[in-house]
Amino acid sequence: MSESGKIRLTPYLNRPVLASGKPASGTPIRVDDSALIRQAQQGNTAAFEELVRQYDRAVLRLAIHLTGSAEDGQDIYQEAFLRAYINLARFRFECSFYTWIYRIVTNLCLDHLRKKHSRGRDLNTTASPDGEQDDLLDRMPDHSPNASPERSFAGRELQQCIVRALGRLSPRERMVFELKHYHGMRLRTVAGMLNTTEGTIKNTLFRATHKLRTQLAEVR
Repeated sequence: MSESGKIRLTPYLNRPVLASGKPASGTPIRVDDSALIRQAQQGNTAAFEELVRQYDRAVLRLAIHLTGSAEDGQDIYQEAFLRAYINLARFRFECSFYTWIYRIVTNLCLDHLRKKHSRGRDLNTTASPDGEQDDLLDRMPDHSPNASPERSFAGRELQQCIVRALGRLSPRERMVFELKHYHGMRLRTVAGMLNTTEGTIKNTLFRATHKLRTQLAEVR
């Protein structure tokens, strides 16, 4: 924590990241979360800053991806760790710190998307970690090297249709779908982040998938 009483977050935003998405070499080995949390709960700000260091990049990447904006993602990143710091005394070790901080992030992103959705703003794009806008399916390239130009064009059109269809889902449906299919998270983990049951998440994912299939049926 700085002399002004603010948590040191800015330095972590500029820490180099490898192509794999992992922090550059030289990063200290992760310390046990439970020990750090207990120390931070006793007022050890250095322990909390170590927790921030361990999860900062993952939190930032998730926030940017889910909001579709580098600027909004960084705002949510800052707000998430601030809330974690303020409410750390309430942490009861009933889940991992990973699940807890991700729950804070996803709820903040969900609120952000709901406000954005209600204003009718475009939800069809996300932002890469460097802040550039890109379609959700740009990370799913055509692996057929001999595809004809016509087929490539058709594939691109299909991708755009999928992105538009995702934009028509409710914010919660889209978030569950993306956490499962784009971030590869287990439904149990998603349920923990959104503070609900795995069964509810399964139903939400089913609705989202059904809506996408219905909207894309005419494209087949």
